[in-house]
Amino acid sequence: QVQLVESGGGLVQAGGSLTLSCTASGRTISMYAMSWFRQAAGKEREFVAAISWSGAATSYADSVKGRFTISKDTGKNTVNLQMNTVKPGDTAVYYCAAGRWGSAEYNYNYWGQGTQVTVSS
Repeated sequence: QVQLVESGGGLVQAGGSLTLSCTASGRTISMYAMSWFRQAAGKEREFVAAISWSGAATSYADSVKGRFTISKDTGKNTVNLQMNTVKPGDTAVYYCAAGRWGSAEYNYNYWGQGTQVTVSS
């Protein structure tokens, strides 16, 4: 079992930056691909970014490519999402997930509770 806890969400102005963190416990994240998903109010949850178990490969949704960066720190058992040049459309609850590689939710067995990110215009 893996327990995931997200942190770092909050209110940020458009054009600003924010870093989300996901701290895992129970097992080392080096065993899993890790990802971030988000869900805006009234919309379905969508893929944001993923990083492979080794950290050698990353994948991003087109909407965040070039602005967001996913990274993992196996020493701290943490995955981060650096969000730059944020837009009001990035407003959502952001979820961390652990599982196998892919952009679909069914690839991930473990999920955090989410952290709210609100981008003001």
